[in-house]
Amino acid sequence: QVQLVESGGGLAQAGGSLTLSCAVSGGDLRDYAMAWFRQAAGKERAFVAKINWSGETTAFTDSVKGRFNIWRENAKNTVYLEMQHLMPEDSAVYFCAGSDLFVPGNWSSDYDYWGQGTQVTVAS
Repeated sequence: QVQLVESGGGLAQAGGSLTLSCAVSGGDLRDYAMAWFRQAAGKERAFVAKINWSGETTAFTDSVKGRFNIWRENAKNTVYLEMQHLMPEDSAVYFCAGSDLFVPGNWSSDYDYWGQGTQVTVAS
């Protein structure tokens, strides 16, 4: 049974940085494309970034391009999301997700495995 556990969330000041981690167990990370989604209070869960199984291909939602980075260390079964130049609108619960699809889209329904989420709060 594949399990995902996020960590690294917390409180940051606007303009600051945080790096989230997603530890995967119960499976080989190389078998999955991975992504980060976020859900702000009162809003639907939204795509943030994704990475293919090898780490060679990444994609980001427009609002985080140039500020966020995603990478993976398959040997450590861990995926990361580095967030820089944080803004208050980045505040949300951030979820790590894994997909059995070779090339998943940006929709939640493309992802089969989910973590419990980690809260990120950005103070202005």
